[in-house]
Amino acid sequence: MAKRTTRFVCQTCGAVAPRWSGKCESCGEWNTLVEESEGSGVGGGPSKKKPVRGRAVSLVSLSGEIAEAPRLPTGNSEFDRVTGGGLVRGSALLVGGDPGIGKSTLLLQVSARLAAQGNTVVYISGEEAIAQIRLRAERLGLAGAPVALGAETNVEDILSTLDAVDNPRLVIIDSVQTLWTAQIESAPGTVSQVRASSQSLIRFAKSSGAAVILVGHVTKDGQIAGPRVVEHMVDAVLYFQGDGAHQFRILRTVKNRFGPTDEIGVFEMTGSGLSEVANPSELFLGERDAKAPGASVFAGIEGTRPILVEIQALVTPSALGTPRRAVLGWDSNRLAMVLAVLEAHCGVRLGGHDVYLNVAGGLKIAETGADLAVAAALVSSMTGVALSVDSVYFGEISLSGAIRPVAQTVQRLKEAEKLGFTQAFFPGAGAEAGYGAGETGSMKISQLKALSDLVVRLAAGTPET
Repeated sequence: MAKRTTRFVCQTCGAVAPRWSGKCESCGEWNTLVEESEGSGVGGGPSKKKPVRGRAVSLVSLSGEIAEAPRLPTGNSEFDRVTGGGLVRGSALLVGGDPGIGKSTLLLQVSARLAAQGNTVVYISGEEAIAQIRLRAERLGLAGAPVALGAETNVEDILSTLDAVDNPRLVIIDSVQTLWTAQIESAPGTVSQVRASSQSLIRFAKSSGAAVILVGHVTKDGQIAGPRVVEHMVDAVLYFQGDGAHQFRILRTVKNRFGPTDEIGVFEMTGSGLSEVANPSELFLGERDAKAPGASVFAGIEGTRPILVEIQALVTPSALGTPRRAVLGWDSNRLAMVLAVLEAHCGVRLGGHDVYLNVAGGLKIAETGADLAVAAALVSSMTGVALSVDSVYFGEISLSGAIRPVAQTVQRLKEAEKLGFTQAFFPGAGAEAGYGAGETGSMKISQLKALSDLVVRLAAGTPET
């Protein structure tokens, strides 16, 4: 009898080790190595059988007719925006998010709208019973939607069920961490099971033309649990984000083979489910106090959508030897750089002050164009001079104190003008690209070359001139 060979696979990063150890040498996580069989299944060792010669694949040239991928609009405008105009037939999407954030609610609403248009939709749950899904549908007012429900975790049974369905258009699997296949000798949720199950469902999507949405759990770091290779296998990766203290949620795309990346869709959690937010700028701005210092409005871009959001800063004298730096919704390293530039080139002494920075509404900003708005909020809180509520700020700050231009200036200004803002502060280099008063309507333009220009205005108590 041949000796059975095993290996140990890290459940966090997928690294393979010949023997068990308490700590993974690749990612540094503890107690993540799980024993798996090496001789069978996806990712197994080399086969001892005689190699089989494969068939030749036909090769074509780069030139030829190009047909756009057919799309299937779901009727949910925010979801369609994130996916690039609707679901592409034969595509596979991976949706991740924190527990209880609303992933199942969103996908149930999307499936109900799509089924109401006459499309065949199959919803397979591996975490909830059919009665639980029916209770949620009844609460959302979707009990009458012609969605086919199923509760199963075995991949072979799921594929057999889908083969019996006539022309399925959308298949939702909730969630991929609960699936298991008989080809792999390991528990559900392990790296091998998630990889093999995902591959089988993606193969079904490509062969049948149905769009498959896989729901994935996330780790404590906010990344989708399981092997990262799954994110490479699928066509689109979406993250459903939000804060439990706020009522709105953000669906963000980080990968999309058929549309733009970094696109976001905004939803508001209500008693009847998730409702679409057509104008998220008004939602993120909310009620603002015209006399309170330390608040500025940043005109940002999320994907292809301009969004205005309020930046809040609080600068207070510190009683600690090392002042605190607390940041919510922005990069803490970026804040440290802005503070260093303010102190080195603008004479703003913040070394003995605690600094608190917050992006209102729970939105997370990764754009460098927020540097100018953050600096304006910090100086406003430091000097006690309130910024004009009718002004917006955007621009990237360099280490030399200069303000660098950012992309899509016209879209930012038009969004600000549409919401009633009358003044904009942005880099002076924007005029060289043809951004004149004719393109910005009635807005007053204040083009800045250096950060010290804005600091001088705020220190003089005249930020609007």
